[in-house]
Amino acid sequence: MAQHMNPVGWFEIPVQDLERARGFYEAVFNIELSPQQMGPLEMAWFPMVEGAPGATGSLVKAEGYTPSTDGVRIYFTAPDIEETLERAVKNGGEVLMERTGIGDYGFIARLRDTEGNSIAIHSRY
Repeated sequence: MAQHMNPVGWFEIPVQDLERARGFYEAVFNIELSPQQMGPLEMAWFPMVEGAPGATGSLVKAEGYTPSTDGVRIYFTAPDIEETLERAVKNGGEVLMERTGIGDYGFIARLRDTEGNSIAIHSRY
């Protein structure tokens, strides 16, 4: 079976305070999120490039969206894990697992965002 793209097409991160979470993710990953209202969903969309590899998604504040450290784990790609962890802590996050080698695949780390979600960071270096 031929595959032509990554299987993940969209992700949603539950938040309690959209502006606080938006500020955290923008500062930690040096990006700008786009605020959106879709019916009852308050959202802040991560940037995307049409046709580029990888997935994009959104922060979501709505009924039925509850932050958790036990749910799906999203890995964000970062050029420098240590620098990314420093920005996370500076902006209200907490390091759950320091930079850890995963052999030929590079390095990972985990952190808790301002909303209580556990997210991960991956780097080849």
